[in-house]
Amino acid sequence: MDRIYLENSEKIKFDFYQNEKDFIVDEIPLAEFKGNGNFLILHVKKVELTTWDMIAAFAAHLNIPAEKIGYAGLKDKHATTTQYISVEAKFEKSLWKFKHPQIKILKSVRHTHSIRMGDLSANRFSINLYDIDDMKAGRIEKLARKSEKNGLPNYFGYQRFGRDGDSINQANEMIKGDLYINDSKVKKFLISIYQSVFFNNWLKERVQLSQENNEGKFLLLSGDIYLTSENKLITPKNTPVQDFTEKKLAPTGLLCGRGVFRARDEAREIEKKYDDEFLVEKGLRREAIVYPKDIICKYNKNFGLLNISFTLPKGSYATVFLENIANKNYTAKDVKKD
Repeated sequence: MDRIYLENSEKIKFDFYQNEKDFIVDEIPLAEFKGNGNFLILHVKKVELTTWDMIAAFAAHLNIPAEKIGYAGLKDKHATTTQYISVEAKFEKSLWKFKHPQIKILKSVRHTHSIRMGDLSANRFSINLYDIDDMKAGRIEKLARKSEKNGLPNYFGYQRFGRDGDSINQANEMIKGDLYINDSKVKKFLISIYQSVFFNNWLKERVQLSQENNEGKFLLLSGDIYLTSENKLITPKNTPVQDFTEKKLAPTGLLCGRGVFRARDEAREIEKKYDDEFLVEKGLRREAIVYPKDIICKYNKNFGLLNISFTLPKGSYATVFLENIANKNYTAKDVKKD
């Protein structure tokens, strides 16, 4: 399942690795924490662990079900990541004794409620790129700045679909009724993969259309549904090119399911090819274009290394940002731990 990009420039060859020193992710919370309340917010750093593994370690230490620990999002395993989790404040003293070789509590603060899934505004990435020379460093920064201005197709990255795409096959078999899944979490995960495949294929067609008809800038169609800065979905009567250019609105794509707005007119003609109206899972809409922010490039000529740091909205993939620059699709095998 290829991902193609708006720029469609010449390929740039570089290496990056998902490991603890070359791939750093910092979660940016949705709002400031109150400093008082019945919950304790922990700012934690984990190394080479999944978020689930980290939560399991805290749950075991506190002798509570993992469901009692709040978190905003899942972070990469093969990386050094910081994120926020929440527990009831009554466990504060017990946490003084918490020790784990791959987890460190950086800070704690009281808050009025627990953290819920999605309670983050963005993620900050710092990634080392290797096999870089002067020319590549300049081209990478230029393309990164271009995506900051014109936007980045918001594909689901390769991580979403399993190491060899095996999860896609399982999802399709389950939806067709050829595979029975009893575990509700696994079932929900496979449905999300099924939705994500449709979304990525829809976005690919829209990017192709943009390349052919809009000089590589994302082409808006009549009937598109947009997300406002207040997180409201709207369908304007006229195509809002200026508001899109000024980043006041973002076009969205369908994550098929029940109870979700569908596009209309021209936009629907494409969208309906990537829809399953019989799927009982709740549907959503996802931004088709996102904007990397606060890009910083630091080039070390002696080591052929470029560190690139940038901020992406929640749910967007750093590897997609790098694919956009390299004009190449990566897999888990390409970025395996060094």
